[in-house]
Amino acid sequence: MNDILISRFSVRVLRIFLSGIFIVAGFNHLFNIEKIASRLANANFIEIISGMVDPKWLIISSGIVMIIAGISFLLGLKTRWAAIILIAVLIPITLTVQVGQLETMGPLFKNIAILGGLLFFILNDTTQTKK
Repeated sequence: MNDILISRFSVRVLRIFLSGIFIVAGFNHLFNIEKIASRLANANFIEIISGMVDPKWLIISSGIVMIIAGISFLLGLKTRWAAIILIAVLIPITLTVQVGQLETMGPLFKNIAILGGLLFFILNDTTQTKK
């Protein structure tokens, strides 16, 4: 196997930068429910979820999950599990809000890049880094 050593500092910086977007988005979900709900109502694939559950409940619950998992990820507590949870929130948001909408191509690829960063922490043992 071709292992590479990665500096602990770079892993920490990546973790901090990735966690920030989830913590900020989580608070945005909780403090701007109506704004997020109107954006969600205009999404192309909202029918996928709106028939199953109230979108406002999803906004609130995803906000809470993003804040908790984001803080855990930020602090390096159960990093792999926090990344898995954040991916579980990111994928449905990306599929319902950004896929199929030309004006959201930038955010779509931003989410794909974030997904790649989270996968890094799932696929790698970041506790075995050099100083």
